[in-house]
Amino acid sequence: METTKEDQRWQFVDAYRSGQWSLSELCERFGISRPTGYKWIDRDTNIEGLAAYRDRARAPATCPHRTPGDVEAALLALRARYGWGATKLVAVLTREHPELPRLARSTANAILARHGKLRKNRRRVRWQHPGAGVVQTTRPNEVWPADFKGHFKLGNGRYCYPLTVTDHFSRKLLACRAFAAIETDTVMHAFRTLFRAHGLPDAIRTDNGAPFASRAICGLSTLSVWWIQLGIVPQRIHPGAPQENGQHERMHRDLKREATQPPAYSHRGQQQKLDHFRRRYNDERPHESLDDAVPSARWTPSLRAYPERLRAPEYPGHLHVAPVSSTGAFRLKRADYFLSTALRDELIGLEEVGDGVWNIVYYTTLIAKIDERTGEMTGHIL
Repeated sequence: METTKEDQRWQFVDAYRSGQWSLSELCERFGISRPTGYKWIDRDTNIEGLAAYRDRARAPATCPHRTPGDVEAALLALRARYGWGATKLVAVLTREHPELPRLARSTANAILARHGKLRKNRRRVRWQHPGAGVVQTTRPNEVWPADFKGHFKLGNGRYCYPLTVTDHFSRKLLACRAFAAIETDTVMHAFRTLFRAHGLPDAIRTDNGAPFASRAICGLSTLSVWWIQLGIVPQRIHPGAPQENGQHERMHRDLKREATQPPAYSHRGQQQKLDHFRRRYNDERPHESLDDAVPSARWTPSLRAYPERLRAPEYPGHLHVAPVSSTGAFRLKRADYFLSTALRDELIGLEEVGDGVWNIVYYTTLIAKIDERTGEMTGHIL
């Protein structure tokens, strides 16, 4: 069953009233500010049901314009050559035809619309769950969005699953690999190769699908546990909200149009098309957010080198260190609790933060909270 915004806001208030979580922890978990948290806590619950937590509707507006025929023809020629959107086309038009007046983005969009060149995207419904908030980066390698672009059939009838990884700050497409299947071992090998070549990011932002996440507590998977061991924060967007990885999704639209329509005959041929797209995307395509520069001009490798050997977790002295069994369980005060098979044979830290309420920590990451009086465990969504 899908979870709506109203459901999530009610869950936020209900979790706050349980007394297990502080307001700061809940705001971080749900990806909202403290004033917003206070707003939902103070909202009049006498209104019927979840209606108290609904948003107000907003209506968009547009204003098209016309422009001289020679400028229009030049814009359409660039559209036929690249297939890019208005912002990119205006930047290239200015660069290649400085004698022509610079178009506004709205004017370029109006021209493309009149000639049937705009692709209308279906409006998505936004579903909520506790997860990653808005991405804001100030330097390369703070956040690497990663995803599997939707699979498609090659000319030989086999399926192709492209794995893509970008740097959020510079927009550089760091990896674009054609896989025959989504398997944890091959994905880990691809990231290991990427880490050795470019260093480690601070965080990797993905959706909630395999192999990035699982249905286990905190969504832990073999891949995300490995990232935590490397000191990388695994961020996950809300289910059904690809706009939270918006720039990565926009790159996917360009990749689909330029490198998969039509697809190559084999995986080898498709990889060549993906490599060509990556070079063009990184070194030729202007980006408005970069003042029309190309991503390669704004990216630098990470100073955090990939460690060939993982270090063991070190916990503060006030934490109780507990081993996780081969079945994914741990012991707290003579009682056994199941945590996750992704943490089998690992060491976790247990920190008492209230009367019978404990934090469950792995390396520097808060995994969950457990109430020893009831045995209830609440996962902390990364």
